[in-house]
Amino acid sequence: MSADDHTNYGEGDARQRLLDLAEQFYEQFEDGDVPRLQVPTRTKTNIEYDEDSGVWVYGDRTSTRSAKTVSGAQKLLKAVYTIDFLAQQLGEDRSSTLRELYYLSESWDLAEAQFNSQDESNQLIEDLEIVSGVTREDFHMRPEESGATLMGPLLIREQTRRGEREIHCQEDVGEGGYQIPNNPDQIEFLENDADFVLAVETGGMRDRLVENGFDEEHNALIVHLKGQPARATRRITKRLHDELDLPVTVFTDGDPWSYRIYGSVAYGSIKSAHLSEYLATPQAQFVGVQPEDIVEYDLPTDPLSDSDINALESELEDPRFQTDYWREQIELQLDIEKKSEQQALASHGLDFVTETYLPERLEAMDVL
Repeated sequence: MSADDHTNYGEGDARQRLLDLAEQFYEQFEDGDVPRLQVPTRTKTNIEYDEDSGVWVYGDRTSTRSAKTVSGAQKLLKAVYTIDFLAQQLGEDRSSTLRELYYLSESWDLAEAQFNSQDESNQLIEDLEIVSGVTREDFHMRPEESGATLMGPLLIREQTRRGEREIHCQEDVGEGGYQIPNNPDQIEFLENDADFVLAVETGGMRDRLVENGFDEEHNALIVHLKGQPARATRRITKRLHDELDLPVTVFTDGDPWSYRIYGSVAYGSIKSAHLSEYLATPQAQFVGVQPEDIVEYDLPTDPLSDSDINALESELEDPRFQTDYWREQIELQLDIEKKSEQQALASHGLDFVTETYLPERLEAMDVL
């Protein structure tokens, strides 16, 4: 499934795809077949690294939700009720959150159709995305607000319920920046004076960069990842790269979990592998904090925990980190047995990160 399969669906198109899916169940009944729904198996063992596209994709293994079993029949029942709800929602041009869907199911007339947990309803929405080729954003389903923001020299036009509005992501926003909407495909890029994108893991570091004027001095678009980035954050980052030809750099803490944040931006994640070509930016580069920075700048550190060590050893086998650079950095970190946070750079002064560390790193990467 390519990125093009997941874009530009209007409300009518998305609604029709859902109804077509429900119609398949009726056709199976008419043909005398047991109703079923087949989806890719969403486990680590069914994830493949696509060398051509440079992202994670699902393999050939599939799981079948079949009415032959009580459990399978209940899953199909819940799917039908959910399709009915989504079709009604789209018909009324309304939206809801994933959390609301879970609670809404408690009002459905059949107890067997109600969800037992939000994880169950979330997984069903993902199933429907995969089999319909329509994203949850086009279903008008929203996650709880991620609060991720963008700050930099970019003029956009955003489509809202109150009509279109133009926003400059530096001049028309406060220190908090422009909040990335649930569906960034509704944004049109009008004017761009940025030279690159700097995606930042933590809010503290994002605030330091903005306070020090890093976005203005270096024409940077600062995207706050807010930890593990939401889909909307990864989508707008990809669009900034693909449509505006901007280099994307990722600035995180120096630990194995933060390297995986970089990996999700660059190559995608297991949970959303069906959308990797829509969300991932394989050209994204890692800025730091690098293990060699911990040594070179004698940064304040914490010792690696057992889970940190296991994660680093796992990353040595991870296709996303199969380069000389990553092998050297990970092996160095295992050797020094230390990790460090972005804010540790402040041990050299509040301006060190914007005046020394990032300019030197970005110049070495040919970004500045």
